[in-house]
Amino acid sequence: MARRSYKTELGCIACEELGELGAGKPNWLVETPHLLCAIDTHSLLLANRSTILLLSWSAHSDPPLKIRPDLSPIEAESITALEWLAFQDHRVIVAGTSSGYLLLYSLRGDLIHRQLRVRGTKKDLIQDTSSEEFCLILPGVIARFDGSDVQNRLQKWFEEANSRFWDQKPKSQDSEDFGNTDVTIPYQLWNIGKHGTCSDAAITGIMPPPLMEHQSSQRYYCAVAVGEDAVISAYSIILTLLLFDPLGRLSESKGRSLVGAILSRVVPATFSTLSSFSKLIWRSEPSSPKKSPKKVDQKPQPFARASPLTCLMDHPRKGEKLTLSPSGTLAAITDSLGRILLLDTQALVVVRLWKGYRDASCLFMEMLVNNDVASSSSSYSEPLKSDYCLCLAIHAPRKGIIEIWQMRTGPRLRTISCAKGSKMLQPSYRFGASMSSPYVPLEVFLLNGDSGQISIVNRTLDS
Repeated sequence: MARRSYKTELGCIACEELGELGAGKPNWLVETPHLLCAIDTHSLLLANRSTILLLSWSAHSDPPLKIRPDLSPIEAESITALEWLAFQDHRVIVAGTSSGYLLLYSLRGDLIHRQLRVRGTKKDLIQDTSSEEFCLILPGVIARFDGSDVQNRLQKWFEEANSRFWDQKPKSQDSEDFGNTDVTIPYQLWNIGKHGTCSDAAITGIMPPPLMEHQSSQRYYCAVAVGEDAVISAYSIILTLLLFDPLGRLSESKGRSLVGAILSRVVPATFSTLSSFSKLIWRSEPSSPKKSPKKVDQKPQPFARASPLTCLMDHPRKGEKLTLSPSGTLAAITDSLGRILLLDTQALVVVRLWKGYRDASCLFMEMLVNNDVASSSSSYSEPLKSDYCLCLAIHAPRKGIIEIWQMRTGPRLRTISCAKGSKMLQPSYRFGASMSSPYVPLEVFLLNGDSGQISIVNRTLDS
């Protein structure tokens, strides 16, 4: 009997260009310092401190594309974060630098936008799939803005780029004139640093208003953070409309609640590394000494302070990474002692605990657990969203396995062996998906750095 495989090979990304990123050495994918990865349905992004490499494993794909951002040698600026931003009609590459710049590139390597951001430290792109929003995570700060605002901005750029293609010669990748940097997008910003610096966080969903504000028209949200001082901390935040004046300065809406967001602290409008995608400070910088544009008023950036709900402090344990489920009701949290905590974000209670998973990473995925549904779907129609069961994929690199656990308290469904030097990846959420289109479940990809093979974890148990 042939050995059963729980993953399907999709293709190979091995190419000469990978040598610049460290390929060729054993375990280079996980051991090369400052190497970043982001996957889409048919493409992969890899980046080191100075170069972004776009690859595809499709049969008729374009050759690898290198993007070299214009980084400051004086500040020793480097690329610190990388992600895809996928809409129904467009995909763009999002990168962040150690000097606080957010860079958006087209798939041809054209610079769409470059902007300064609020000061902060490392994190990656976090997307709330339930309401199509982005969350920006900084030390002690969380920000939220609507994905439709960003989509409108990108749509305008692509329309202008198409017209420019016929009117003038192509611009260089990092041309200062190529993107319109005089745009501001509204957002909400809160301080969640009551219990120390956060290394990861997410807005998990709507929560009931405070007891004395049941008549309030404001929406209250729950934010969960993990970090060095508090393994887990939760906050109540209120969505307060923030507006921009003609100069791009931030002002608060006059309709403010009695409890929740109070604009009380300020931070400079610079930061050290990208933590997630946002349009917080959307402004241009002088493009050349020859030009003398009107300077934008660079007043400190105000933000609202959230109300703490609860926290778990257990020194020396530190929270490292938070992964949110599609509905926002569950969060998988890894800590520095090799534990994985499954948090009910509505009750704010840990409902499950795994031990012995040092250096582990977690991703939520969806599987067809019911064999009847899995067999019938292949003959008649695509499975519906209700046919899938939510699971948690845990990659334990020290054990060389990926485990699939059924949520919330279900059994371990599968153990998949994976080569040393592999990395578990998941495509970004695609915004603006039509309700009439077939449901696309959460899937998990596996990249073997040594062989260059990309595979996908099968979504049915009998495969």
